[in-house]
Amino acid sequence: MRISHSVLLIASLSLGACGIVRDSALNPANWFGRSTSVAVATADEKPLNPLIPQKTGLFAKQKAEDDVYAGEPFDEITDLTVERVSGGAIIRATGLAARQGNYSVRLTPLTEDETPIKGVLTYRLEGVSPDKNTAIGGPATREVTAARKITDQNLRGVNTIRVEGLRNARVTRR
Repeated sequence: MRISHSVLLIASLSLGACGIVRDSALNPANWFGRSTSVAVATADEKPLNPLIPQKTGLFAKQKAEDDVYAGEPFDEITDLTVERVSGGAIIRATGLAARQGNYSVRLTPLTEDETPIKGVLTYRLEGVSPDKNTAIGGPATREVTAARKITDQNLRGVNTIRVEGLRNARVTRR
């Protein structure tokens, strides 16, 4: 009888200790915490007139339209998770588009070489809108997810990962 009581006591104490390890920094799943939503400052950029050519001349090189990504930022970022994998991490962002039908969704880095600025690695969730008007639809039909793998070398010196949209940004910290 004493043995079964002591086994029950030890099992209940060790099971209760699992909650402590779950929330600690020892758990690799907690290396990047839960994401939080932050406001985005809007930039007052003057739109370019598409009727005025940027390059003119007889021998001016015309870039192929396939080389230029025509993605626009999503309306709202709803979720951000960072999962540790061998050799780096996977950043997965979920966003809501203003309308249905966006395609070619990707996380584009704010800097060319994906270097952090003051410990913050920033991405923008972008997608290409369809040429014709589409239905607005419910939130479930406008939701998209994009992911990007980051190496350990790119994560060196990063303590915050930020994904921006038009109306908000999601931030996760180590």
